[in-house]
Amino acid sequence: MAETIVALATPPGRSGIGVIRLSGERSLEIAQKLTDESEFIPRTAHLKQLRDIENGEVIDEALITYFKGPNSFTGEDVIEISGHGSPVILRQILDLCLALDARLAEPGEFSLRALANGRMNLAQAEAIRDLIDAQTTASARQAVRQMRGEFSNQLQPIKDDLLDVIVVLESALEFVEDDLPEMQAASVKTKLIDIADEVGKIAATFKAGKLIREGLKVALVGRPNVGKSSLFNALLGTDRAIVTEIAGTTRDQLHEKFTIQGIPIALIDTAGLRETEDTVEKIGVTRSRQTMADADLVIVMLDGSEELTTEDAEIIESVRDLQHLIAINKIDKSTKEEIGDVVEWVRSKVKDQRSSIIDLSAKTHENLIELQNAIIEPFAPEDIESSGFLVTDARHHDLLLRSQTEIENSLDLLEQRMSEEIVLIGLHNALRFLGQITGETTTEDMLTRIFSTFCIGK
Repeated sequence: MAETIVALATPPGRSGIGVIRLSGERSLEIAQKLTDESEFIPRTAHLKQLRDIENGEVIDEALITYFKGPNSFTGEDVIEISGHGSPVILRQILDLCLALDARLAEPGEFSLRALANGRMNLAQAEAIRDLIDAQTTASARQAVRQMRGEFSNQLQPIKDDLLDVIVVLESALEFVEDDLPEMQAASVKTKLIDIADEVGKIAATFKAGKLIREGLKVALVGRPNVGKSSLFNALLGTDRAIVTEIAGTTRDQLHEKFTIQGIPIALIDTAGLRETEDTVEKIGVTRSRQTMADADLVIVMLDGSEELTTEDAEIIESVRDLQHLIAINKIDKSTKEEIGDVVEWVRSKVKDQRSSIIDLSAKTHENLIELQNAIIEPFAPEDIESSGFLVTDARHHDLLLRSQTEIENSLDLLEQRMSEEIVLIGLHNALRFLGQITGETTTEDMLTRIFSTFCIGK
């Protein structure tokens, strides 16, 4: 008999309601002992007093819902106790469940049991984790689509077609002494080309999917007092950074998150880049240069209201090999002719003529939308919020690429007229890789690693 597991299904801390979840054959029995009640109608909430099993003292009044297996999340008997969200009370209820022979659930163990009992496949289980971790509406939408089986439904016809090819080649290996007939060989090649193309198309969505899930790290760099902190505040829509006329106000980094068209952006306001004898400021400058190297995008800020300097030129040169754009700030203090001169000066310093140059005002927010579009354009040239299903998990992407490679290698072997036995090795590998996405061929060690990334209680 599988052990009955228990865990807090809501975040730790004080709240209006805290939910404790039990799963396993003893779940109903534990609920009955906690309440001195024998009858629980499945899928009906029952308001019951929870009592200490030693002295009968009432410790809480809670809603208890019974889900009878296999018609539950895990496929087992499940009890959900919705009590008052006091950490003290919830700890007492957990301790009572443990005293009644339940054990604390491991991270993701409820979802793992759902997988083991056929309530979902591995890709759907991972989508639950991604939905909980979603940072934006777009990432939540993709997680829901995967959780509802859209990814699995795309993969199933591919696996079926691949299996059909394997059956043809296995039959030829078993029953035909000569090579495959030319017409049948051509049909197999055509089908394998189509399968490889379809796998490649799905894998190609990972660039946009990764962007939705992980977002971008964007660093604001430039000389002191060019307006980095003002732009930082403007993009966030709040006065997060201190803004003064004194150069070098920002000595350490500020980190905040916001979204642009559904893409999470981790924005970093860095210390002004300049030579300084101030020990604290010097540390800030060193950190700024390290951040530049780690960022997905560097925004070099220039002051368009004053003459540019050799320091500006050096900063532009330092980002030449990094993904960057140049923001000319303070156009509210400059004429169009002056800004035009600055743009020409920048063009003379920039090696890559494709580098984006945006003139704006962090103070008045003029051209702020243009800057936001320029931030995401190199990474998402199309509107990914309205796109179809996207692969968002690096594990899935890797398995798709490995499957595609194996199919293409098998195609090459067919072209070389190698024996079906050798061709089949790659096709079986490809089918196994696709099966690892949905869990049919995933090892126990891999499952342990995947579910360890889940939160306890899910």
